[in-house]
Amino acid sequence: MIIKQEGKFYIAEALELGVVSQGKTIEEAKKNLTEAVELYLEDEKISSKKIKQKSAPFVSVLEVEYA
Repeated sequence: MIIKQEGKFYIAEALELGVVSQGKTIEEAKKNLTEAVELYLEDEKISSKKIKQKSAPFVSVLEVEYA
């Protein structure tokens, strides 16, 4: 799960599934994403074998200076 702030809201995304949700707080965004993923999996009837990753993705922040 990736969470980033955009304006007044926190956006939470399950990268493996392409499911996105939001909330006014980080906890609310996580809760809302959990619910959205559960509904997605229920609707799609996806096997857990199809969504497991072999390794965790590498996530980093890139800082650059510009004029």
